[in-house]
Amino acid sequence: MAMREIVVDGDPILRKKSRPVEKFDEKLATLLDDMAETMYFENRGIGIAAVQVGILRRIFVVDVGDENGKIEFINPEIYERNGTQLFMEGCLSCPGKNGYVERPERIRVRAQNRNGEWFDMEATDLLAVCICHEYDHLDGILFIDKVVEVEEEELEDGEEE
Repeated sequence: MAMREIVVDGDPILRKKSRPVEKFDEKLATLLDDMAETMYFENRGIGIAAVQVGILRRIFVVDVGDENGKIEFINPEIYERNGTQLFMEGCLSCPGKNGYVERPERIRVRAQNRNGEWFDMEATDLLAVCICHEYDHLDGILFIDKVVEVEEEELEDGEEE
C-alpha cells in the first residue's frame, strides 16, 4: 500500500466525469488499498473517490465508523433516494471548507466489489450522505457546488426573540 496525493479544488480533473471500471485485476486492488490508506492515515476522511487521487474511474471507498466498516464501490448506481437531511460536509479535495448540504435521508445503491461481483445495499443518515458525496465526485460535482446557505441569527444581550 502507498499514500496517494490528494487532488485539490482548482485542478480541472475534479470536474471531469469518471469512466467505468472494466478490468478487475491486481492494479485495481492496489488502487483500492492505496485509496483507503490515504483516506484513513493521511487525511482522516470517511470517504474518497478515485478522481481525488487523479484516477478518472468510477470508484470510491467509504468508512463512516459504523458496523459496515470499509465499503468499496465500483461502478456504483444510486437508484433510489428518499427523504432529505441537512448535513455539515467537508472534503479532502477542498481543505478548510465546510458547509451544509441537503442530501437524501435514505438511498439504495448497486455497485461492484473489487472482484467484480455486484451487491446492493440501503444506506441512511451519515452513510447515505457519504455515499452521495463520493458519488457526486464521479460526475465532476463537488460538495461546494451544493452548499445551502444557513444563516443563524444571534441575539445580542438584552434582545428578545
